[in-house]
Amino acid sequence: MDSLAQKLEQRPEADELLLPLRAPVGEAPELLELDRVLISPSELPDPLLDSGALRFEQQRPCAAVRERILHLRKPCLVVRGGVEECADLIEQKGEIVRHRRLSSIEEQPWGDHGPVGLSSPVRRPTRRAAWIVALASALALATAGAATAALSGELTRALTVRGVSWQATGALVLDLRNGGLVYGKHPDRPLRPASNEKLIVALAALDRLGPSARIPTRVLGRGSSSKSVWQGALILKGYGDPTLTGSDLAVLAKRVRLSGITTVTGKVFADETYFDTRRVAPGWKPSFYKEECPPLSALVVDEAKVRGRTVETPALAAARAFRRALMLAGVRVLRGAGVGAADEGDTLVSQILSPSTAGLVRQMNRQSDNFVAEMLLKRLGARVLDRGATAAGVSVAREVLRARGVPLAGVRIADGSGLSSYDRLTARAVAAILVTGWSDPGFQRPFVSSLPLAGVNGTLKDRLRSPPARGFVRAKTGTTDSASSLSGFVGARYVFSVLQNGAPIPWLSARQGQDRFVQILSGRAR
Repeated sequence: MDSLAQKLEQRPEADELLLPLRAPVGEAPELLELDRVLISPSELPDPLLDSGALRFEQQRPCAAVRERILHLRKPCLVVRGGVEECADLIEQKGEIVRHRRLSSIEEQPWGDHGPVGLSSPVRRPTRRAAWIVALASALALATAGAATAALSGELTRALTVRGVSWQATGALVLDLRNGGLVYGKHPDRPLRPASNEKLIVALAALDRLGPSARIPTRVLGRGSSSKSVWQGALILKGYGDPTLTGSDLAVLAKRVRLSGITTVTGKVFADETYFDTRRVAPGWKPSFYKEECPPLSALVVDEAKVRGRTVETPALAAARAFRRALMLAGVRVLRGAGVGAADEGDTLVSQILSPSTAGLVRQMNRQSDNFVAEMLLKRLGARVLDRGATAAGVSVAREVLRARGVPLAGVRIADGSGLSSYDRLTARAVAAILVTGWSDPGFQRPFVSSLPLAGVNGTLKDRLRSPPARGFVRAKTGTTDSASSLSGFVGARYVFSVLQNGAPIPWLSARQGQDRFVQILSGRAR
């Protein structure tokens, strides 16, 4: 612990924390943001969180190099093509940006994996950040003061509901002010997390992709231009944008026309090779395909829906839709549409960019969007390990957790959405994920604000609608037929995680118990 104490002394001159504002009844969700409060070191608890509660694993600084881990003597800068990222460096601050498409690409450099700068890993300063202070000291909670018997009894009674076994329940509450243990029941028991799994993707995407990174979709030309005629084919290449729509294809088509092309003599091809061809993730029920998540592909338009039906060949559907968009924009295409791969020598004609990573994480967590979660996970694999596969994304996500000291005992990651029957998390691991997201000055704002606000928006819009929790609690929900979960923040006072399993789980009763649990904490935090 001597080395840990030395690290804790290396705190910055001032740390910026974001504290949730209470939401007045009726206030528009779009206006509910986080207030920024500058806190001097003297005002911070010392230590910020007790290091035993979450049992953060102490690690030497390290960096992912393809699939190997290099242990470093000192923090390092990002080196493109070699060291992808250093686990102990912080992201530059990024703001939430609404879904906005760029109207020009002249100033957007691009490479094999998207525009350099916009969708490439963010270079970070080398000093260890404030989140290390919080993270490294967050888990000696077992030795911290126990919660009062009265509060513990109240919380236990709140979670005691018919049909939900305590043997299949894990719960943990920590005090964000001082790291004190407030409540704990089976916090190390591996349980199915349902959509609390998305917290892993949120943390990994903000860490490795960067809050401001964007995903390109490009139009490439194969052939040559003769005045206004493109002699050859056009290729629509996807890089995993889960929000790509028919309207975006119309914008791309108009840009092709504005480039001076009025006729294309060849076909329109769709390239989905940035990801593998697996349409689902491991451990999914057959019914989850299409019903819970569209087919996974690097090129999907309108979530693979064509005339109200989800198709099994999203890339081909995208090629056909883009060909129609070109014709409507005044570009004649003399041949049909198909699926094919772009070549390195193909010419960039146009491109469009997705919302920022921060915006995608917000959509994923607010609406519990399975498709965004799975696409971001594959994107992580493609960007960091050059493999656009679920397994590669899982490797990246697990390394992010390990590098940040999240306790991984009992943790099993199979997908990004939490639909997989193989997924397992502990309440302690979930609390640690939340603490490291809360404590990272590089992306605290997009991480915390991505969570639904109680009684106001997202999957909590119709839950916790009365005081004191309404507008005060931000939390990620999770529901499958075998799991119900709720984890998040009670103001700036508590971080909590509740995971409950059953066969099946009486999810309505479980939610009622979770809501009572959070209301009690909210009353104490006010």
